[in-house]
Amino acid sequence: MTPTATYRLQIQPEFPFSAAEKAVPYLAALGVSHLHLSPVLDAVPGSTHGYDVVDHARVRDELGGERGLRGLARTARTHGLGLVLDIVPNHMAAAPRFNRPLWEVLREGPGSPYARWFDIDWEAGGGKVLLPVLGHRIGDELEQLTVDGEVLRYYQHAFPLREGTAQLPLQELLDAQWYRLGWWRLARTELNYRRFFTISDLIGVRVEDPEVFAATHAKVLELMDDGVVDGLRVDHPDGLADPGAYLRRLGEATGGRWTVVEKILTGDEPLPADWAVAGTTGYDALHRIDGLFTDPAGLDELARHYRAFADPPADRGGYWASTVRRAAYKVITHELAAETTFLVRTAEQICAADPALRDHAPWALRVALRELLVRVPVYRPYVTAGGPTPDAAEATLDAETVRQAAASFTVAEEASVVAVVRDLALGKRGSGPAHAAFCARFAQTASALRAKSVEDTAFYRYTPLISAGEVGGDPGTPAVSPREFHAFCTRLARDWPATGTVLTTHDTKRSADVRARTAVLTECPGGWADLLTRLTTPAPDPQVAWVAWQTAFGFGAPDGERLGPALLKSVREAGLLTSWTEQDPAYEQAVADFVAAGPAGPPHAAIAAFADGLGPYVRANVLGATLVQLTMPGVPDLYQGTEGLYLALMDPDNRRPMPPPADPGGRSGLEGLSAEKLAVTTTALLLRREYPELFGESGTYAPLAAQGPAADHCLAFCRSGEVVTAVTRLSLRLAEAGGWRETSLTLPTGRWSDLLSPEREFTGTVRLDELLDRRPVALLKRLAPAELRNAGLATAERDPRPEAGARP
Repeated sequence: MTPTATYRLQIQPEFPFSAAEKAVPYLAALGVSHLHLSPVLDAVPGSTHGYDVVDHARVRDELGGERGLRGLARTARTHGLGLVLDIVPNHMAAAPRFNRPLWEVLREGPGSPYARWFDIDWEAGGGKVLLPVLGHRIGDELEQLTVDGEVLRYYQHAFPLREGTAQLPLQELLDAQWYRLGWWRLARTELNYRRFFTISDLIGVRVEDPEVFAATHAKVLELMDDGVVDGLRVDHPDGLADPGAYLRRLGEATGGRWTVVEKILTGDEPLPADWAVAGTTGYDALHRIDGLFTDPAGLDELARHYRAFADPPADRGGYWASTVRRAAYKVITHELAAETTFLVRTAEQICAADPALRDHAPWALRVALRELLVRVPVYRPYVTAGGPTPDAAEATLDAETVRQAAASFTVAEEASVVAVVRDLALGKRGSGPAHAAFCARFAQTASALRAKSVEDTAFYRYTPLISAGEVGGDPGTPAVSPREFHAFCTRLARDWPATGTVLTTHDTKRSADVRARTAVLTECPGGWADLLTRLTTPAPDPQVAWVAWQTAFGFGAPDGERLGPALLKSVREAGLLTSWTEQDPAYEQAVADFVAAGPAGPPHAAIAAFADGLGPYVRANVLGATLVQLTMPGVPDLYQGTEGLYLALMDPDNRRPMPPPADPGGRSGLEGLSAEKLAVTTTALLLRREYPELFGESGTYAPLAAQGPAADHCLAFCRSGEVVTAVTRLSLRLAEAGGWRETSLTLPTGRWSDLLSPEREFTGTVRLDELLDRRPVALLKRLAPAELRNAGLATAERDPRPEAGARP
């Protein structure tokens, strides 16, 4: 069954299945159809996210075990709710102490029956797996290595010993293992297993192998067969060797149950049509919704103020395109050096075996790889070696990309290597094992590069508007016009009507309400710039000051315990003056001192006063984004707590346990905008649940255009001829221009009830200053003929005269 709406719960030791079970009555009353659970299979003890899976055959005991999960499912069923489960096919925790398959591989080597599970390049390591776990070079850590029976220990780490080696002297013992313990800094260049992005604590799983797929999915499929789980969210499909083939196999195994994938689409990039899924998890929708409430003209002015204030170099935050390119070069050269080495070596093997490809020097292959990878405009191409090359994949490495990459060579004949590498990446040079490995790993590396250079570096360097630097977003052109939004929704309704939509997730860098607040700054860039001139707290550098003050504005509270870690993570991710691997303690302390004295200190009063003056416009953004997501095409996913005002920063701030509702029927105690958002959310969710056919796969989407001087400030659409959504956009600019004035919206035929104020009804052409006089959004439901007869208004169905007026 396709959900009408899902509610994401971060299941963790502090919020186990039993806590979720207590929240079920409240969540059922809220109007969702399914609970969306974070990963629940056995993970590293204490994990707050569950993506570090160690055993696919067990539901995690720390959460309540399988008994607790099945109990939650039963309770949910009694309240009309189902479960959707987040699964992690791409990787497991590289923690042999807890990961039995990996333990066996390290004990038995490539001959282990589990060796096929993991993407390990045994040749690169001289027959050993590099384990980069040591705090210093091994010569400085020998005293910390101890043998305990058949186990080698290093602090909290434990490693199996190869049979017959436990009694050897330490140096011989180390040399005799199927693994090599190494300094953690070696991971960048020497690692010989595929990892998740640049996280060496997570090892890639070869789920493309049918036996590995069966072993790692048996428990999930059992839970689905038993009716415990109804649908799936698939984490990071871009990390897989062949996502399309994996999703086909998964779809066959689940019987086609509702499944969405955490796929980041760039620009107008389409989701591959042959993927056996309902759609994405919804970051593409997030970008379009946020963009509706971002003023493009004000953004340009804000960017000018940013460059004047922060004075960033053009390629280190001054302009978007150059910032992305510089970040990509940094990541491919440093963080992904080991992945590049694998590709170079594999390309060498292919070229050596083919007389037509010989004599391409390793350095030339490396340069060609680097120059092509940094120019892949999306996360990855979708091809397999020897198979057809879809047009979409061809476009990722087109002739212009090859020409630009070739310009890095001074000798034209040497530049021909770029075309060779490009053909290998697109699977055009054969289908042997090396060709298949190169094609798959190029795509996997492209995905890691895009994620690390764009999401985790450039987003933190280019910061005129921090809300634009969101997963799936485009900080270079974040604004979205109503026309563009309607075109996007029309495509969704036609091609992916059951796709997911989101505004806040466990991975968003700022919650939707923080972004909604921050987006208002594009409507008053001059006022923001003037405010910054009055905030004189000394900062370590102007870039961090700009980001910190904007973060404080969006977050809305002088909470140093939450602002401080978020700003520290921001500067480390940017990697300009400190980073995760090359930390500058003095600079980081200066950042902490600045946050405490400024954004989290007395100067925050000026930020609060400025925000108070923008309250009505923040309200319009918050309620507008909420209602659009809940009524546009797709299945909305609500993150825990976001039915009310939810102000959270990047993880771990946004992964705190869900507070229990104050009472089973609602969240008593909410006031102001938070209570208003809850009312809008509940009304829309209950409508979706009562009339699933209006919003589901058979539903339709029709744009509605306002008429009059302020028409661009209204976004409106009709779902299946029965429900109308109308929201206010860029409300500060609207107020400055004199309000709605004579602007109106012509409703489809019929008489319409305002679900947010049920005593109000409308028909025909409605003045927007009347429709939106109580709140900046409206949700209308067309009255059925029986309802009209009961009200003595049956003629309204046949006589929708504009002159009849907007009100009864």
